[in-house]
Amino acid sequence: MGCGWKEGNVGEEQLTIGCHLSCSKGYAQMARDAAPIGANTFQFFTRNPRGGKAKPIDSADVALYHQLAAEAGIKRILAHAPYTLNLAAAVPDTRQFAIDTMADDLLRMEATPGQLYNFHPGSHVKQGAEEGVRLIVEGLNRVLAPQQTTTVLLETMAGKGSEVGRSFEELAAIIDGVELSDHLGVCLDTCHIWEGGYDVVEQLDEVLEQFDRIVGLDRLRAVHLNDSKNGIGAAKDRHERIGEGAIGFEALSAITRHPALRHLPFELETPNDTLEGYAAEIAALRAAWK
Repeated sequence: MGCGWKEGNVGEEQLTIGCHLSCSKGYAQMARDAAPIGANTFQFFTRNPRGGKAKPIDSADVALYHQLAAEAGIKRILAHAPYTLNLAAAVPDTRQFAIDTMADDLLRMEATPGQLYNFHPGSHVKQGAEEGVRLIVEGLNRVLAPQQTTTVLLETMAGKGSEVGRSFEELAAIIDGVELSDHLGVCLDTCHIWEGGYDVVEQLDEVLEQFDRIVGLDRLRAVHLNDSKNGIGAAKDRHERIGEGAIGFEALSAITRHPALRHLPFELETPNDTLEGYAAEIAALRAAWK
């Protein structure tokens, strides 16, 4: 290929793809919901996306989930932290809430060892990106534990408002400052980086080479596969269904097939009202992947 990155496992037998599912009825029900739509991975909120207490872990539910997941070929799942968490907040109590919630989430994640936990790095709220990065590093250094089996993923952001993580450089600065950085990775959101100014339609190779140079492709552990309602550089964070937005089906399908990415789990966060909508997107992407 003539590029400097290490290729992923091109010999994977099938595309690992799923979507965001409701966790309201437990882990086993998410496995039941995933199988009929052709999903062999899924994403879920650890608790209400606006915050609040999480339901207690039901050991019987988790045991049944492991059985159903094995039958459905589900090996990798991605938990998503609530949107309200802000490790970069100017208000100490807000930062403490984020730290406490993340710590609790990571303890709960040990019910499904070796999985992924994604979060939005935070918003500096007029403090400046440099201070935002410093506070996020400080928070992660308090949250991460040597014994945890979960990999925490920083999500690439679109650059709306005062979001931190709008550039690969900001993500690298966070990772470089964290003591237990071996527990950190990145979740690449296609809508976000497109709206953040990275051209994944015409310059995918160049974008990935830039990511590899600044962050390292070995840090990339998952992809949020979303089309965008807006053009490149819009910085508005507006997701669209696959093939109905400015990125388009061909470019998104090419992302799933790229040698450096094709081994990763792809999670749809597209605005579908029903699981049937996700099933259609998964089927189309699987057909193109082959």
